[in-house]
Amino acid sequence: MREIKVQEITAAVSKLCKDSCYYLPEELLEKLKASIATEESPLGQEILTTIVENAELAKAKDVPICQDTGLTVVFMEIGQEVHFVGGDLYEAVNAGIADGYVGGYLRKSSVDDPLFVRKNTGDNTPAIIHTTIVPGEQVKITVSPKGCGSENMGALKMLKPADGVEGVIKFVVDTVRSAGPNPCPPVTVGVGIGGNMEKAALLAKYSLTRKVGEHNPNPQYAELEKELLKRVNMTGVGPSGLGGSTTAVAVNIEYAPTHIGGLPIAVNLNCHAARRAEMVL
Repeated sequence: MREIKVQEITAAVSKLCKDSCYYLPEELLEKLKASIATEESPLGQEILTTIVENAELAKAKDVPICQDTGLTVVFMEIGQEVHFVGGDLYEAVNAGIADGYVGGYLRKSSVDDPLFVRKNTGDNTPAIIHTTIVPGEQVKITVSPKGCGSENMGALKMLKPADGVEGVIKFVVDTVRSAGPNPCPPVTVGVGIGGNMEKAALLAKYSLTRKVGEHNPNPQYAELEKELLKRVNMTGVGPSGLGGSTTAVAVNIEYAPTHIGGLPIAVNLNCHAARRAEMVL
């Protein structure tokens, strides 16, 4: 049994909040740079160039890539041999977010009551926390801030099994096309297939923690990711929704077993600032 003080979790989360908002994942930045040369639209090339310049300036100056530093989504893979000491784990995570957002001069976007009061909590807490128990004695923390421009464009549908692969393709492409410029393309498309309603949505969100260019290990789903990326980029939405051939940089699929009568599917979109930072303790 390994003991981890929750104060270590607080410090890690605080750092990850700032890192994720300041520094675009390197593989994504390289993909955006490469897209400039392949983009068919001159305006699209100009927009991609500006996006890359913005990301590089944010990194150089330690400032947010985007003013919408989002709700803070935290995925934690917790080794079953770990014992947390010194306080409550969730309180420690939220303390890290408060410290990171206030100390890092990141915009606070969380409101306490979603319908009537909508008062800002002042420190971007509470986080949206997803925990998974895994073998071992380590803790992997992934922080993925999510702005609302892209989050609002997510969609979920309970397809019929007979809809099959073509039904999945149609739903994903239609979702991206309908989103248009709102999620600040080029997007990363997260797709969750299977489970039930809430599981499909969680799978779609979790898929966005995967590196751009890293495919699902199942070869059939990997091929579907490639086909979906091709179809999405044929929509012509383009960078910033102003036309072009670079509507998305990646499509990531996660799947789970489901009921014999169901085929749930969810789509979650990340904007061009697909923010993510992780640490293993």
